[in-house]
Formats: sequence, structure tokens, C-alpha cells
Amino acid sequence: MHNHLVAALDIGGTKIAGALVDRDGALVARARRPTPARESGERVMEAVAGVLAELAASPRWPEVTAVGVGSAGPVDAAEGTVSPVNVPGWRGFPLVERVAGATGGLPVTLVGDGVAITAAEHWLGAARGHDDALCMVVSTGVGGGLVLGGALHPGPSGNAGHIGHISVELDGEACPCGSRGCVERIASGPNIARRALECGWRPGPDGDASAAGVAAAARAGDPVALASFERAGQALAAGIAATATLVEIDIAVIGGGVAGAGEALFAPLRTALRRYATLSFVRRLTVVPAVMGNDAGLVGAAAAAFAARTGGSVLSAG
Repeated sequence: MHNHLVAALDIGGTKIAGALVDRDGALVARARRPTPARESGERVMEAVAGVLAELAASPRWPEVTAVGVGSAGPVDAAEGTVSPVNVPGWRGFPLVERVAGATGGLPVTLVGDGVAITAAEHWLGAARGHDDALCMVVSTGVGGGLVLGGALHPGPSGNAGHIGHISVELDGEACPCGSRGCVERIASGPNIARRALECGWRPGPDGDASAAGVAAAARAGDPVALASFERAGQALAAGIAATATLVEIDIAVIGGGVAGAGEALFAPLRTALRRYATLSFVRRLTVVPAVMGNDAGLVGAAAAAFAARTGGSVLSAG
């Protein structure tokens, strides 16, 4: 007898990915379409429906019992709506209702993309075996999610753990979210590159002016590039320490493109964390790279759906 399956969607500003996922976290069918992010909300929904239709063509579709959706945010899980910053056509868009309609009324669990990646890392990745964890995505933006008491903790709206918009510099630069000095404004890939360029760094012969280019320069010993990553690590450390102090996590898992910088990021981050995480109950906090890779959003959306059905932890889904 086959395992029950869930359909998973990972919706972002550049792609809409879908998969059928079993209780072991294996992806048994896949579909993917580009996100028409600059078109109307209905055109974006057509792409979502197209991905679901491809999944429904799988001979395993009759085993699907629920749908998990991890979406760029903000999301509002209580209302079933999404308003992704990078998809202007979706503002208060009733995604849960529309996905349920496209799947014949299957139950739908909606979480933010950072929460989905957290679910994946807790279920099968670097946070497995940890009852209290923060998982982060450091990329174009900075997002995250929480596991507390062994269970995914998305919060009432599905956005709990969104560490990117903790303010770590009270009089810092204005953030697009409306606050100032946010972790994201300092530690995201575009802001790492922006700061390096403003301080005099110049790309190498390949012309790569992104955070990846800054990371390569940092590994080669460029002092401006190193300083930009040191600043990013400090901001991340401050946000992680604040989170650990508030909810007593014992591990922080960091994924996303910026985490690919390796020790250019993690070395200054860990150094700064020792300065910020000073209370006795947070000193043992560890920081490690994520391991789930590009499928984390899909696996995590599935994990959230399984957890919603069982009423327990992500790990109890199997």
C-alpha cells in the first residue's frame, strides 16, 4: 500500500514549483512554471493552477489527501490570503480558497516561505532532533521560521520567526518594510553588495557585482569585502541572539544564497554571536548551514500540511 501523499507548492517571485510528497519526504512527481510576477493576479493564479494540473496528471494523484503551500509573504494564514512583496498583483489574494477550488476541495495549509524551509530543516535537515530551533533564509531578503517544543510554530498569521525585520540598528537605514535598521537591510545579498560598492569595492574581471562576487573577493582577502560580510554577520548574530533570548532556541540554521559564502559569513557571525548571546541559557546556541537545498520549500510545505493533519510535530507526520 502506498503512503498517503500531499501536494506541495513553493511560490516565489521567479518560479512556482510543485511536487507530490510522501511521508518520508520523497518527491514522487514534480512540476514547475515561471511566475508572471509583473502581470495580473489572475495570470499568476493561472500559473499556479497549471502546476497543480500537471501534478493532477500523475497516477499518484488519487493518493493526495491535502495541499501545503509555502509562499513569499507576507501571508495571512488565518484569512488564507497572500500579499507577496515581489508579486504586486497579489494583494490580499485568496490563495487558500483558490487552491482548494483547483484541487476539488482538498484541505490547504498556508505558511510563509521561511516557515516552510524551517519545517523542511526540522523534518529532514540540519535542525532534525532539535525541539527548539530558528531556521533562516538569507538571500534577496532575510526570512525565517521557528520550531518550539518540537513542533513547527508558524503563528496565527503564518509569519512567526520573520527575523529579517527585527531592528538591530535603532537609527539605521530605512527599510522598505517601514522600519529602520532591520536585519534584512544589512544582511541580505543585495545589501551586502551595495555596502561593499559604496565603500569602494569593485568587481573582478568577471564583472560579478552581486553578494557572490563580494564573497569571492572576501575569500581572496579583500578588506572591503571582508568588512561587508562582517557587518552582515554582526546583524544576523544580533537578530539570532535576540530570538534565542526570547524563546530559548538552541540551534540556528542558515540557508539561502548568501549562506553559500561559507566561512566568509559564518566566521564573523559566530564571533559576533559570542558577544551577543551572553546569558547562561543561550551560550550553547549553535549556528550551522542548512542542508535541504533547492527542494526545501517543497518539502517544508508538505511537512506543514502533514503536521496540520496530525496536530503534532513535523516529525510525527511520518
